[in-house]
Amino acid sequence: MSTRSAGNRGEAAVADYLRKRGYRLLAGQWRCRFGEIDLIARDGQGLLCFVEVKLRSNLQMGLPREYVDGRKQARLRTAAALYMSVKDLDEPARFDVAEVYDENGALRVEYLENAFE
Repeated sequence: MSTRSAGNRGEAAVADYLRKRGYRLLAGQWRCRFGEIDLIARDGQGLLCFVEVKLRSNLQMGLPREYVDGRKQARLRTAAALYMSVKDLDEPARFDVAEVYDENGALRVEYLENAFE
């Protein structure tokens, strides 16, 4: 399975996870010159959530959240600001990280709200 198709599978699993918890999905794989935001959603209280999805089949190289380092966080913040500007939004938002673990073909989601500022 290619990295892109595995990533799409992970993002689909997180989208299902969020929908089941009352989130409304606004965008997936939103791209701009600063990078890509995997998922953009509103939680049950209407808060705007920018979600970074990380899929791993093993932990030999560390936890998925560890790959959302300072440089990645800065790119996500910049992309999120552009998204909010393009959509003319001026409201609180948060950054979440969804860790997706491939356990012998079955996907398990660990969701970290407000993973970074």
